[in-house]
Amino acid sequence: MACVEGLGDDVDIIELLKAALFGLVEGITEWLPISSTGHMLLLNEFVTLNVSKDFWDMFLVVIQLGAILAVCVMFFHKLNPFSPKKAPQEKRSTWRLWGQVIVACLPAAVIGIPLDDWMEEHLGSPFVVAAALIVYGIAFILIENARGSHVSGAHAARGGRGKLLTADDDARVQSVEDLSWGTALGIGAFQVLSIVPGTSRSGSTIIGGLLLGCSRAVAAEFTFYLAIPVMVGASGLRLVKYFLKGNTFTGAEFAILGVGCVVAFVVSILAIRFLMGFVKKHDFKPFGWYRIVLGIAVIAYFLLAR
Repeated sequence: MACVEGLGDDVDIIELLKAALFGLVEGITEWLPISSTGHMLLLNEFVTLNVSKDFWDMFLVVIQLGAILAVCVMFFHKLNPFSPKKAPQEKRSTWRLWGQVIVACLPAAVIGIPLDDWMEEHLGSPFVVAAALIVYGIAFILIENARGSHVSGAHAARGGRGKLLTADDDARVQSVEDLSWGTALGIGAFQVLSIVPGTSRSGSTIIGGLLLGCSRAVAAEFTFYLAIPVMVGASGLRLVKYFLKGNTFTGAEFAILGVGCVVAFVVSILAIRFLMGFVKKHDFKPFGWYRIVLGIAVIAYFLLAR
């Protein structure tokens, strides 16, 4: 097979293409509320990297660094409190946003980190992933239906006069700047649900945002910001565990991880732009139905594979 030389050892081109495919799936599914874990699990059944189990477990988490870099690049100005283009009030607002992000991450840090290994060992079953996909898919549909019914009732109470309201028009929080500290902490509490594989970190925080009165755009945007400390922390923790076991990177492994991260970064930019544009005109029900179908497909596949 064709190999790439000059990295300390030969790198199989096929392995790099596999890494790119995993990066593609990571970049799409990390930001859409459809569970990156569920998709990676399914993809791994058909495409397997020729690496050790320790490297694979690490790769599955650290590839997220490419995805999170996309958020840092796309929202750099908004997240940069030192920007000379910002007025003092804007800088204070940026620091406040970072404070809310840190506060929102506390529940996940307090509960998620101690349970990380236990969850991976006991709830890594494809059937658990499938169940989470289906349950939270149903949740998205029910929440959106409830929001739509509430808005229809409000419009009817007005006698049907004026502009037809949407669920986002009726949302209490219309911009990230309107988030209260309590709402930020509440969304962070929902993030704890994502420690169950298949739930989706973005899915759990978006559901939390919707239930706590945020517009779809705000729920999605704050989810992106929350991902920065959470995913950087999770990746760093996984790397530490990897090296503490005595592992090191070969040239081939370094190339595989690098390709996966780079592809995840590029695809994440496209996925984030798509989601922010999508939620301005649509609700989250299509993602709910997709999760249900995928969950059923995962159950069917693993039952037949036995």
